Amino acid sequence: MFYRHAYVSACERSPLTAVNACAYFVARDGGKPVAVMPAYLQTAANPLRRLHEVYPEAAGEPALLSHTWHCYDAHVPATAEVLPRLLDCMIRTASMLGARWCGFLNVQRGNALSQALRAAGLPARHLTDRWATGLTTYEHYLAGLSLRARANLRRNERRSAEAGVTVEALPVDHASLDEITLLCVKTASRFENNGFHPGTTFAEFVTALGDLAQVIEVRQHGRLVAAGVCLVDATRFHTWICGVDYAVNGSYSPYGALFAESVRLAIRLGLPTLEGGRGNAAFKRRHGLRPHHLDAVLFRV
Repeated sequence: MFYRHAYVSACERSPLTAVNACAYFVARDGGKPVAVMPAYLQTAANPLRRLHEVYPEAAGEPALLSHTWHCYDAHVPATAEVLPRLLDCMIRTASMLGARWCGFLNVQRGNALSQALRAAGLPARHLTDRWATGLTTYEHYLAGLSLRARANLRRNERRSAEAGVTVEALPVDHASLDEITLLCVKTASRFENNGFHPGTTFAEFVTALGDLAQVIEVRQHGRLVAAGVCLVDATRFHTWICGVDYAVNGSYSPYGALFAESVRLAIRLGLPTLEGGRGNAAFKRRHGLRPHHLDAVLFRV
């Protein structure tokens, strides 16, 4: 998803992370592209705060980084063949751009890129986890949960209906993106993730994704109390970004209603994997998602 043309184009036209320059690496074999990687020069490359916790020596210094923070799945095809040349090109490009560091963010531990970076002698540092699970039917999903978690989801569905809540999945061009932006910004500020959903560009970015995005709106008597912007690719449904207002009338969780509809929508779309994104580990573990360790691999230019 994060390497589709629409997504990368949106990153350049309406960046969600402050970037100073974009670089696009293409490896070719006999003229045929075998690997691509976008990278971005970032001066304050730490909207989720985790990078400078694991790389304190890089704090405040410009870095050329693979993709942006809103991508949690760094990937380079044909890694074993192209990685040495890619690293050399990254270092030269970073030097030209005045970066002091370059490297990769959100590399899933144990995947092909992770193994190739380790083989190249580049140690990784744990950054965060992303959460995912497989899906078939909604009843099968519920059956895989603990008795308590299953009962909570069903009870929340009943209580939200009693409280006058409606849940609707919409294409991007029918969603209330201005309202959703405000709710996402407010939610991020509660977790000190200010700047992760810049209000001036978020709606433009989501609109540019077109059919690659789905929006879920949860409303109580017309008022938006939760919303999620979800991304879709061939096999995965990404619960990418959400906003929640917990000041509601009634004993229900708007986030719970949003999550349940996300699972249902993924199943309706026939996508076998639910990607739950990062953070909120306790909820996701309780609701059947499993962690995948994500590492950062930075090196000084």
